[in-house]
Amino acid sequence: MRVTAKGEYATRAVLHLAMEYPAVVTINEISSRHHIPVKYLEQIILELKRGGVLVSRRGVYGGYLLSRSPAEISVGEVLQIVDTKFIQSSCEQHDEERGFACHEHDGCGLKQVWENVSVAVAKILFETSFADVCAQSRRNPLPNELHKSVVGLGL
Repeated sequence: MRVTAKGEYATRAVLHLAMEYPAVVTINEISSRHHIPVKYLEQIILELKRGGVLVSRRGVYGGYLLSRSPAEISVGEVLQIVDTKFIQSSCEQHDEERGFACHEHDGCGLKQVWENVSVAVAKILFETSFADVCAQSRRNPLPNELHKSVVGLGL
């Protein structure tokens, strides 16, 4: 399994929207909070919108929000929308994609191991909703958020 920068950015953006759900959030807000280049984020957001995960709102108070509740959107769904090959092992790729030919493709015992790993990872990702990730994020705030809350208490 390989999560690309695009997949990482997409999951961060969706998590941000899930944490703010059902509020409308601007691309600039997501970009600055997660240090994602705006132009790249625009492309990712468009793919997520086409994939049915996000909807847009126009106007002065426009932006993006989740099309469904965070409990109904899985991490696997988001990754699959932006990177269709995220769950593949190198055994499943064509020779030209991975840069070398596998001479043991039929008799290799590792092929089954990698397939089992892919199935297990896919199960976890597709069973983990963004509501689950939000709950985990709230229990374990980021160091930056923890610092803000401590400073806000005057400690």
